[in-house]
Amino acid sequence: MSSQPVTPSSSRILKRKGSSYADTMTESQASSSSPGSDRDERPLKRSKSSVTVIEDDDVSMAGGSRILKYTNMTIPEVIEGIPPATPGTVKICSWNVAGYRACQKKGFRRYVEAEAPDILLLTETKMNDVPVDPFIDNLYPHRYWNIATKKGYAGTAIFSKIKPLNVTYVLPDIATPDLVKGRLVIMEFETLYFIGTYVVNAGQKLKTMDSKIEWQRAFTAHLRHLDSQKPVIWAGDLNVAPTAKDLSNPKPNWNKSAGYTAIETEAFAEILNPKEAEDAKESEGSTSPGKFVDVWRQMNPDEKDFTYYSFLRKCREKGIGWRLDMCTSKTRYVSLRGPFS
Repeated sequence: MSSQPVTPSSSRILKRKGSSYADTMTESQASSSSPGSDRDERPLKRSKSSVTVIEDDDVSMAGGSRILKYTNMTIPEVIEGIPPATPGTVKICSWNVAGYRACQKKGFRRYVEAEAPDILLLTETKMNDVPVDPFIDNLYPHRYWNIATKKGYAGTAIFSKIKPLNVTYVLPDIATPDLVKGRLVIMEFETLYFIGTYVVNAGQKLKTMDSKIEWQRAFTAHLRHLDSQKPVIWAGDLNVAPTAKDLSNPKPNWNKSAGYTAIETEAFAEILNPKEAEDAKESEGSTSPGKFVDVWRQMNPDEKDFTYYSFLRKCREKGIGWRLDMCTSKTRYVSLRGPFS
């Protein structure tokens, strides 16, 4: 590990398709394009066996049909714009796949081969069991899955070419441990922690905001604890649009839609720039919590680009979306040498 430092200079967040809830939205709701609630996802059909096997062959769309490049339907057949790997760094990528089984038919293998990440974080995998996938198994010797208790729901996985020292899946002080099932993988390396999350959604009409608050408090406390030991990189589907620049229609969504409320944005801002850190400037020798950086936003301070698009009314083609998937890092781990999208 010491010969290959984990540095997110080429980290990328892949734009993802919308969740199934969008089928029931009205046209007026589509204009705001809220990400809704992952608690309303349709369950996957149960597998006939206890282990799902992904065949190691070309899983392109049936009949070889081509889909327009900028839609939610599939990864383009020719993937452009991926920068070459930077020697001496490790590429970390995060992708909400909205169903690991489903994405196999929509260009998953094409993307992984083209991007070639050293560490691949997947969220919303919706798996009921750990799958057997020869393609991934051959590329990544170290694979870690956190599967939700509820069938066909949530799910987080990390595939790594680098062996971690330790892997955990819990938030020690959370009152409802089931909130963490399918949502968290923490990898400890020699020089840092890498945390992958599929953060709890506040729900349509904010009906699960109490669960979101419980998650935020427990996660922030554990993040600070880990950060006090060694630097942390935190990535995944964070289920928050941090600022008005991070969604297409901020005004109608403010304090009404999951992911863009004062409760959620302030909690995220507190992680990036904790008040205790500011107060500690006046106290020499203080052990205050460190600051984090929203990597893509630091590199693109004024740009509006998104990672989530509803299926309804061709939101992807129209550019109506939210930036919910991101990577945060301690300031000294941020490099501006490569794009992050």
